[in-house]
Parts: sequence; structure tokens; C-alpha cells
Amino acid sequence: MNPRNFFTELKRRNVYKVAVAYAVVGWLVVQISSTVLPTFHAPEWVVQTLVVLVALGFPIALVIAWAFELTPEGLKRTEDVDITPQKRGKTHAWIYVVAVGAFLSIGLFFLGRYSTGNNVASRPSEVATGSSIPQKSIAVLPFENLSDDKNAAYFADGIQDEILTKLASIADLKVISRTSTAKYKSKPEDLKTVSQQLGVATVLEGSVQKAADKVRVNVQLIDARADSHLWAKSYDREMKDVFAVESEVAQEIADSLQAKLSPAEASTLATAPTKDTAAYDLFLKGEYEERLANSSLKAESFDQAAAWYQQAIARDPKFALAMARLVQNRIQRHWFIEQMSEGELAQLRSMAEQAVALAPNLAQVHVALGQFYYHGYRQYEHALAEFERALQLQPNSSTALEYSGYVHRRQGQWERCLDELKRALEQDPRNAAIAANFANTYLQLRMWKEAERTGRHALEIDPYAADGMRTLLGSIVNGSGDIKEAQRVLATFPAENKILVNSNFGDVRSMAGDRAYVFVLARDFEAALKVWEAPGNTAVDERRRLSARVAIRVLGGDLIGAQAEAEKARQMLEERLRERPNDISSMTQLSWVYLALKRNGDATKLARQAASLLPPEKDVVVGNLLLAGLAEMEARTGATAEAIAILRGLLSVPAGGSVSIARLKIDPVWDPIRNDPGFQQLLAGKEQIGPNK
Repeated sequence: MNPRNFFTELKRRNVYKVAVAYAVVGWLVVQISSTVLPTFHAPEWVVQTLVVLVALGFPIALVIAWAFELTPEGLKRTEDVDITPQKRGKTHAWIYVVAVGAFLSIGLFFLGRYSTGNNVASRPSEVATGSSIPQKSIAVLPFENLSDDKNAAYFADGIQDEILTKLASIADLKVISRTSTAKYKSKPEDLKTVSQQLGVATVLEGSVQKAADKVRVNVQLIDARADSHLWAKSYDREMKDVFAVESEVAQEIADSLQAKLSPAEASTLATAPTKDTAAYDLFLKGEYEERLANSSLKAESFDQAAAWYQQAIARDPKFALAMARLVQNRIQRHWFIEQMSEGELAQLRSMAEQAVALAPNLAQVHVALGQFYYHGYRQYEHALAEFERALQLQPNSSTALEYSGYVHRRQGQWERCLDELKRALEQDPRNAAIAANFANTYLQLRMWKEAERTGRHALEIDPYAADGMRTLLGSIVNGSGDIKEAQRVLATFPAENKILVNSNFGDVRSMAGDRAYVFVLARDFEAALKVWEAPGNTAVDERRRLSARVAIRVLGGDLIGAQAEAEKARQMLEERLRERPNDISSMTQLSWVYLALKRNGDATKLARQAASLLPPEKDVVVGNLLLAGLAEMEARTGATAEAIAILRGLLSVPAGGSVSIARLKIDPVWDPIRNDPGFQQLLAGKEQIGPNK
């Protein structure tokens, strides 16, 4: 066809006009949709899809305009139509009507499909928003204390916590854990940011005013994405009716979000933890102190919380929730501060079982019993069964999910651990402890980049998280051996934090703490000693301080300077082991003290005993640390072949928190065997990365 005839034909068949009409209408559709759809919280991809459809439709419209004409009789090929100016005018009108109608239909389809479920108050749906936020999701923010007594903050916290706990039992809801919501103000200025950070569609704000035997609770449910109120209520009750208020608020929220409740869930919402309001008040004081204890890991805070729980139980001997929390308090202290005797553990087990007998359908009692099995005796299968039961009763229990992950890590089930910690972090996204343990798991797997990334994330949540600091330093020291970078990062951490994680023990780094050991790796032994300069406040602190200083002096070659502190530490540690013969942490400390006193045989014997009491088959994390500690002792006492054999084994399994090739190259602890051909062979070899294959 002649080009001139071709363009004439384009004009005759109205292709130009169709192109212009299509472009104008398409542009209008895109502009309108990009303005209107976000108002209804439609996902961003809906607008993007419309743009793509408009673009794809353009060539199709041109082809149709070339091949067909729309007539009152229907769609006909161009060749079959007798085109007159009058008919062409009608045809243009048909084209415009069809184009506009098509685009409006498309726009209305997407608008109707994706916006009807976004008004939480009217009709919640299971469809997530553009950021994958479920409609039936909520965060209960800290309640403001409006009481004249500013020391009554514990009571406002308790009301918030109980409402949150009741909601967490509803499987049809996503409920964010208290640890994450505690990071926010009672009334944040930017609720949209809160919504994105916590992954929720709604938030509950509230305030509590307590005076004598009266209490006023104000709550308001807010669509966090639009920052619009859904409803607000005020409750003026006597103290004895405070449990009814908590149940009513939880039920109101469930109704507003149209959450489906099973009979068991409905019963949980209506159940009060105790009928004694005075016992409940004492319990809430214990809860407040317990949160401080879990944050600071100070023995005195654990003990104060325990005292409140005990007073609450004394008033109401059937207060199962208070019993469960006392069990958790004592077992946490056992794990992170100082080990209990067998008799004390037996008494604690009896209380945990009594709590379960009193309230078998209370999720918290199963979490407490599970933690007892885990921390008390490392009875993993019993612990996992209790955590599973807790999750059945309270599907949003991030604590049960979190501890399932910790147990699977101790068992060396790395992928299950990572999966459970990831899910726990979704339910508790601002929990620095979960984030740090997520990072620590990558550290064990020698996945250094992942460990560093997640360690930094933990510190973004809480700059004072010791486990986050330890993991980040470990990812650098064990991953690259870059001492200068480790020192640079260390300088950004709070100076008063020794970076100790008491649940880890066995090797010299765990004993001295990461702050001191970074200086040891840099061979600045004086700076390392200064970290442990101040006397300890308790016997356990002083034993640790003296043994850390002794080990640092040994590594620096100052055996003479170590003598006086070693002798003092020996007396304290030997007395401790007479009281607690199986205190493994004290064994590893005493082995370094014996080494400083040139009692090499006793030092090695004690390190072997410690490693035999808790092998990797029973606890892969601490078991590997104990093996690394034994290798250190063997290297220091002349048993070179034995030390190298242990190190070779640790490099062949996920034990990145204990041994890595990069750290072997720089750690002074290995100086006595550094030039041995077998040790040099290890440095030139490979290490296991990722889970066992």
C-alpha cells in the first residue's frame, strides 16, 4: 500500500480519533484511580495494574478501529460498512461510550473488590492491605496512668496487659505482644507509622484512673492506617468489677473486628484470673517489677517481683496465674543469675504442676511449666509439649513460639528454630530479645552477614540489648577477625555494659564478657582488666569478676600478678561447688583459677568434668562452648593433639559461636599451639557453614 494511501485510510477508518479518544480517557482513568483508590486503602498494585491495562489496551483499540466499525446494528468489518459523515459521527459516539464504559467498569471492579473490606468498623475481611496487614489485627498500646498517685502506673499496665492477653487467645485475630507495644507512647502522634512497624490495622488506646475502691477506664479503638476513630467508651466501676471491664473491652474489640470466637475462646474472655481484688493488685505490682527484672537481669528485681507474687498467692492460694508467673520468675533467675539447688527445683516443679491442675485451660501455666522443663532440666520434649498446648489455648502466644525456637536450637534443629523465631518476631516485632536470638542462631551457623544484619536490627530496637551487642561483635570477630572494626563498634555501645550473657558459659570469652574480650583480642590486657575493676555487688558477681581478671592475666602472661586474685577466687569457687557440685559455670571459672595457680592437672580435669556433664547431644549451644573451653585448657596445659582434635570437630559442625577460623587466627588463647603444624592445617582448612547436611 502506498504510504499516502495508508495514512488516508487511517484517517478514513477513524484510527486517529480513536487513538486520541483512548489516550484522553485512559489518562483520566489513571488520574482518577490514583487519587480515589488510596482513599479507600486499596493496594498500590491496583493502580499499577490499571496503568498496565491502559497501556496494553492502546494497540488493541487501534487494531479494532482499523478492522471494525461500530454501528447501531452491531460490530462490522470496515469493508462491509457504507461510511457516511452522518454514520461516522454516530460511530465516534459509540466508540467514546464503549471506551469510557469499559474503563469505568474496570475502575469500579477494582475499587469495589479491594476497598469494601477496608473499613474495619463496617465489614472486616481477610484480605490484607498493600503492606500485607491483616484486617483483623490489633495492638494494645500502653495505657496512660491518670491516677493522682503516679506510683499507680503498675495498675494501668496491668489493665492493658490483661486485655491484651484475653485478645491473644482469639485465633481469628493477630495480636501484637506487649513487649513490642511497650516501645510506644500511650498516644503516638503518627499512628500510620505504628501500623506499619507493628503490622496491624487497628490499635487500642486507653487510660486508667484509680482512686480508693473506684476505677475509671477509658478506651478507644482506632483504624491506625487512616488514623480515624472507630469507637470510644468509658467505664466507671468499683475495683471489684475491674475484671468485668477487661472482659467487656476485649469482647467489644472482638465484635468490632468481627472475630469468630469458639466457645472456649468466649469462656476465656469472660474468665477472671482471681476473685480477690487485693490479690490481683499485689499480682500487678509483681508484673511491673518482673518486667524490670527481665530487662535488667538484676537479681534484686527478680527477688522483689517474687515477693509480690508470693503475697498475692498467700491471699488467694488458688491464684494459678500468679503461681505460673512466680515459676517463670524463679526459673529465669536460675537461668540468668544463679543456679538453684535440686531441692529448690523440686519445689518449683510442684508449684508449676499445681498451677496447671488449678487452671488447665490457662495458656500461661503451660508456658511456665514448659520453661521449667527447659531451663530447669533441659527436658526438651516435655517442654515442647507444654508450649504446643499453650499455643492451642492462646494462638497469639509469641512467648510459647519463641521458646519452642530456643528449644529446637538447643537440639540442633536449626531450620525449625529459625522458622519459629521468625514467626515469633512477626507477632512481637519490637522484641529485641527475639531479634537478638534470631541473630545468634545465624552466628552458630557461621552465616556471618545474616548474623550481622539481624544483630544490628536487634540493637535498632533496643540499643542496650546485651545479646544483640554480643551477636554483632561475634559476627565481626568470628566472621572476619577484623579487630579494629570490632573496637569501633564496641565504642558505640553503652560503656557500663560488660556485654555478658549468663546463659552462655564454657569458654574464656563467655567468662570474661565481650567487652573485655575484644580488648584481649587486641592484646590490650590492661584495658580488659579495667572492665572488671569495680568489686561485685553479690557473691556471684564477685566470683565472676575475680575469675575473669585471673583469666585475662593468664592470657597476658602475668601469672605472678594473677596469684593473689586467683587464691581468693579459688576459695569462693570451691565453696560454691561444695554447695552446688554440678554448677558447670563455676567449674569453668575454677579451671582457669587452677591454671593460674599452676595446678594444670586439676584445671584439665575440671574442664573435662564440665564438658561431660553437658555434652552437645544434650545442649548443642553450651555443649560446644564447653568443648571449646576444654580445648582451650588442653592447649594451655600442653595437650596439643587433644586440643586440635576438638577444634577440628567443632569446625565441622554448626558451632560458629564457639569456634571459627578467623578467630583462631587472632585469639591469644591459642598462642601455645599456634605454630603447631596441625593447628596451621586447621587455619588453612574449611569450616561448616549453615545447618548440617
